[in-house]
Amino acid sequence: MSAKRKPSAAGHSLSKQRLRLWIRILRAARAIEAEVRERLRTEFGVTLPQFDVLAALEREPEGMKMSELSRFLMVSNGNVTGIIDRLVGDKLVTRKAPETDRRAIVVRLTPQGESRFAAMAKAHETWVNRLLSEFDEAEIATVIHHLDGLSGRIRSGATRA
Repeated sequence: MSAKRKPSAAGHSLSKQRLRLWIRILRAARAIEAEVRERLRTEFGVTLPQFDVLAALEREPEGMKMSELSRFLMVSNGNVTGIIDRLVGDKLVTRKAPETDRRAIVVRLTPQGESRFAAMAKAHETWVNRLLSEFDEAEIATVIHHLDGLSGRIRSGATRA
């Protein structure tokens, strides 16, 4: 009785190989995200969405309107409101209606938020650097080139049949 073996990658059709590639990309991204999520939670007591909000605000020293923040993060206003409520409670951000438009709310980092985010960003870079340390400079450039090309083709609709 012979044991059945899985067909080699060469035995798969190109479309099956592409499906396997997509699954591998998803698995890798999810594994990295899970690790970063856990480290943010245990080392800084923040969630990944909170980190993302802080990162967006760090890029805009004058702050952002809640609606701009929602669009930038591609989440609903309600989701951003809950995150901001927590960050305000932790004294990492402030929210204020500008004099020129009382209907809008501008959110910005507090000095404490700037300091905490700087520490988080430094740790985040270290974690990702270690997680991807198997890649050398040339491999990184190649993968980035291919993924950027893929993203561009998908956005432009060039890959649609």
